[in-house]
Amino acid sequence: MSVLVRDDGFHAEDFAGVAAELGPDTPAGVIAERIAGAALVTVLFPSFADGRGFTLGRLVRAAGYTGRLRAKGPLIADQYPLARRSGFDEVEIPAEIAARQSEAEWRTEAARGAPDYRARLGFKGCDALIA
Repeated sequence: MSVLVRDDGFHAEDFAGVAAELGPDTPAGVIAERIAGAALVTVLFPSFADGRGFTLGRLVRAAGYTGRLRAKGPLIADQYPLARRSGFDEVEIPAEIAARQSEAEWRTEAARGAPDYRARLGFKGCDALIA
């Protein structure tokens, strides 16, 4: 049993349709072909320490995919903002992780938005440096 995590908390599986699944070792050159026609693309994370899935999520979005993008694996709440910045709409975690890290913890991380060091420093882009 697994749990879906979105910005507003935990959810049960609610997808029915054409889906594609990509492993962390999927070559960039075959992404477009493998996701063609899919309403949901799931990127597998074998471990919370394996960050290849975040790159793969960015590549899926760069390939023009605008549908539902899901990270699946033993991710932890601290990684949720990175997943969102990488283009994922949701994270599917094992029930054991949901039991260990509460819905409140995941919602707290979701509320952080997409923080990065530049935003915290008030960096507004290269245009601000020229002005």
